[in-house]
Amino acid sequence: MTTGRPRDERKEREWRRRIRDWQSSGLSVRAFCESVGVLEPSFYAWRRKLAGRAAESSAFIPVRIVSDQPACQDGCLEVVLTGGRSVRVAPGFDAVTLRQLLAVLEGPPC
Repeated sequence: MTTGRPRDERKEREWRRRIRDWQSSGLSVRAFCESVGVLEPSFYAWRRKLAGRAAESSAFIPVRIVSDQPACQDGCLEVVLTGGRSVRVAPGFDAVTLRQLLAVLEGPPC
């Protein structure tokens, strides 16, 4: 989705840094925003925008086949994520929902 304006890379880096700082601060969003002098609605809008961009970005990642034996029954897929977490996907899954779920699970902690 484009708004007709080019991305402001400096502003995007600044907001990525702010969100990382908030995540490591241990503060609520409201307290963090007050401490750094930003508006809470702006924080939420940028957090949503950057999460959406992360979900949209497609990247190739290495895949390693570990066994010829299926881990799931009935043709489902199993995706093993960083840290050993796994997601089992049944046939007929919604690809958009799966992409969003993986972005959340593999993204920075909330």
